[in-house]
Amino acid sequence: MIEVSPGAYRPGIPVSRRELSALMANALEIFGLSGKTLSLRLVSDLDMQDLNRTYLGLPGPTNVLSFPLDDPAAPDYLGDMAISVDTVAREAFLYGQEPKRHFLRMLCHGILHLAGLDHGPHMFDLTDAAV
Repeated sequence: MIEVSPGAYRPGIPVSRRELSALMANALEIFGLSGKTLSLRLVSDLDMQDLNRTYLGLPGPTNVLSFPLDDPAAPDYLGDMAISVDTVAREAFLYGQEPKRHFLRMLCHGILHLAGLDHGPHMFDLTDAAV
């Protein structure tokens, strides 16, 4: 499921809703997670700042937050993820990256967190392979 917070979906998002669904399915397949599902919210920096403060106790927005769900009653549901389209666009500009590529990297990054991987060199190798 893809949820877009009011004000978050605008022309600056580098993929359409249809593309996003296909990209999510492709990433899940590449990571060996075919048949799994997740919820993705595209949010503004203001929304992400609230999520970051509420759930991690951290100030300000971040690019992606993942909330894995380990529920035996829902074994195919990975959990919930939020991506700040404002932060991702800003980072793409600052890093000199194509916005779509950076957005996809953050999408893959969040999916890998939902799958139980934490930061480290192997996570980034997998993320780059899927982009």
